[in-house]
Amino acid sequence: MKRILMLTGLVLIISGFIAPAASRAQKKLISQYMSELTPGKPDNDGNLQKYRMTAVYTNRDLYGNFTGKTKVSGDYTRGFKDDSVTWNNVLIASSAKISEPFPAGTKQEYMEDMTYIPSDKMIREDAFKNFPSSPENILARNLIWDMISFETFAWDYLDSLKLNKPYIIPDISGQFDMAEIGKYSHNKILLCWKGITNFNGKLCAVIDFYAIDNIIELSIAQISTKGTEQYWGTVMVSLKTKNIEQGIMYSGTIQEITVKGMKDKFLAKTIRELRVEKIK
Repeated sequence: MKRILMLTGLVLIISGFIAPAASRAQKKLISQYMSELTPGKPDNDGNLQKYRMTAVYTNRDLYGNFTGKTKVSGDYTRGFKDDSVTWNNVLIASSAKISEPFPAGTKQEYMEDMTYIPSDKMIREDAFKNFPSSPENILARNLIWDMISFETFAWDYLDSLKLNKPYIIPDISGQFDMAEIGKYSHNKILLCWKGITNFNGKLCAVIDFYAIDNIIELSIAQISTKGTEQYWGTVMVSLKTKNIEQGIMYSGTIQEITVKGMKDKFLAKTIRELRVEKIK
């Protein structure tokens, strides 16, 4: 009995030391990592970062009936000393059956080794002068625009984010031209720093973004559309290097579509699931 009491007392004594220590460690963690995010972008020092972006578009009518699906993927490289980025191995594959896997896809040769410096210039028509005039043109451009969006959300507003407090981006709103193939009008975009997590073996900030009731109008080849889009997602940003470790985006679009030569317009719904994963 005495031995049991001694062991019990020892456990209580040890617990008494551990609890304050754990509390101090927790406060230190909160003070160090949860009070604010350090602004900055990755160093473009020649240490290349490679990513694969994959976007799956699932099309349905307004009653939920499946009408087709398309997968677009490409390899993206950044970190060059001149601040440029490149795209390679961009593939587009389609299927008319919801349950069957995608075929290998067709390589978009016009995007092989496509190199540019990310900026507002990438919504100008001359940035896409080598792109064909086809509906696939939009899907390929979306890879570029979506990657710019991820990087904008990951880096440009770090010093404005507070834990669990939504932040409205002040300088992204209103209508803008999309390289002369249409117009896009943001209602508003919100960012929210949700916390810290361990991802890819790195301590990362978890940043959510969402934008609703955006208006989109497109006109390319024989097709024109008008409708609304909602999108939302999460980007994981390394606290140490500021590299993006992962990006996820979902979007839903409802559009009225006009096809040249067809008498009647029709409505369609598209769900897009997009992932950015590091491959190096």
